Amino acid sequence: MTSSSAASRKNLSKIACNRLQKELVEWQVNPPAGFKHKVTDNLQRWVIEVAGAPGTLYSNETYQLQVDFPENYPMEAPQVIFLHPAPLHPHIYSNGHICLDILYDSWSPAMTVSSICISILSMLSSSTVKQRPEDNDRYVKNCRNGRSPRRQGGGSMMTKYDN
Repeated sequence: MTSSSAASRKNLSKIACNRLQKELVEWQVNPPAGFKHKVTDNLQRWVIEVAGAPGTLYSNETYQLQVDFPENYPMEAPQVIFLHPAPLHPHIYSNGHICLDILYDSWSPAMTVSSICISILSMLSSSTVKQRPEDNDRYVKNCRNGRSPRRQGGGSMMTKYDN
């Protein structure tokens, strides 16, 4: 855990705890295809392994997502980033930040970790090129000490990806 995330971390609300425990049980019973939850004792931070879908640019490749849940989840979206090394993709910065609208402006409390994972896999699977966003260097340079993508402010992070 980075010091900046430790400083901003607050305990989960009872609603968030109940919701996450329910999602974790559902995940164990019916995990989304291509994903594995790495079991830890931290309900507020999940590490999820994602396998590239067969027949795509990312087949036979494996990546890790880190999902940090805010204290008032699901009313607020979790922060989801790829751990290093992040896949080369037009909507994924080299620091792991993901340009996906459901993680920001289009978040809904009806969404789950599973639905986020499916959206990320869909985004990866639909890519026709392996490259970074055009503004990758500038964006990453302007990120301060691994700050949350939604707290960047003043950055030009793309947040729109339509499935």
